[in-house]
Order: sequence, then structure tokens, then C-alpha cells
Amino acid sequence: MKVLYCRVSTLDQKTDRQKVNEKEYKLVIEDKCSGAIPFFDRTGGKEVKKLVDEGILTSLSVWTIDRLGRDLRDIINTIHYFTEKKIGINFISQGLTTLDHNGKENPISKLIISILGVVGQMERVQIRERQIEGIRIAKMKGVYLGRKTGSNETTLEFLSKEKNKKALDYLKKGYKVIEVSKLTELHINTISKIKKLGLMNV
Repeated sequence: MKVLYCRVSTLDQKTDRQKVNEKEYKLVIEDKCSGAIPFFDRTGGKEVKKLVDEGILTSLSVWTIDRLGRDLRDIINTIHYFTEKKIGINFISQGLTTLDHNGKENPISKLIISILGVVGQMERVQIRERQIEGIRIAKMKGVYLGRKTGSNETTLEFLSKEKNKKALDYLKKGYKVIEVSKLTELHINTISKIKKLGLMNV
């Protein structure tokens, strides 16, 4: 079975751009989560692994390497897993495949994938650094004040905040607290509070 795997980082993003020639595939599996989460820890990643374990999956296609992950070690480990199972991964946009026509590892693709994986990881670090720097500058200008000391906030107001609503959506989908923290960039204590308040009646 030929499977197409798509990933976006947030719930409101769409995967349409990654579904080129979608009809060529028997199944399309999607994840809406951070690329920092290990592939097989994702909901879609677990679904892919199940197909492999059942001997159904014959090839996996992904739009670009960074859709597979943003952590170089995890990308390499994931590719190694599929290579050991003699299942090729095709990176559509970059025109790369992990196995050749004889089912052997493609050394040139392996080198290029490693380089692009490093680039993807660096990009993720740079994004995070820019966010931290932006908050630091905002604090210096007095724009980023955070929550006022002693302010009273109702449960509804707290859960209605944009990031908190997204965090609650992730929690309802079964994501772990630490995963939601990475996805939303909220402190783990905040996620725990959202879980306590938002899921107590679920």
C-alpha cells in the first residue's frame, strides 16, 4: 500500500499543499503537531507504524523532509527504521528517495537528506531564538507585561485565550502535557492547569 504522510504544526493550518497527486495513494495520513515530536510518538506516526507492523505499507511519501521531523536524530532514526523494513520513503518536493530500484539504500539521497535535516533543525532553533528575542525586546519596551499580579480571571476567560483553546484541543485529542507544551509554547504548569480546568467535566 502506498501511503502519503502530511504534517502541519498547528490545528488551523491546512495540508492541501502537501497533497499533490493525492489520488495516487491508497491512504493519506495527517498529523497536526510540532516537528519536534518524535515521528512514532505522533498520532499519525503511530498509524503509519501499525500499517508497517501489519505488513500493509509498501512505500511512504512525504512532501518534504521537514514534514517528517525537525530533529535530525529523529529523522535519521525514522529513515533507518523504514530502511530496515525495506520500505522506501519518497520526499516528493525534493525528488529524493531513500531506497533505489533494487531496494538498496541510496547513498547520495542519504547524504542530501542529512544535510537538509540539519537545515530544518537549524531553522527550528532560529525560529525559537527569534521568538525569545522578540519577547525580550517587548519587555524592554514595556509592551510585554504578562499577567498582572493579583488579577482575577474566570475559568471561562482563561480557557478562552487563543493559545489555551488550542492547548485544550490537543489535550482532548490525547496529546501528553509535555507534547502540548512544545506545540503551543506554553509553560507545562499552564498546560496542567488547562487540563485540570478544561477536562474535569469531559
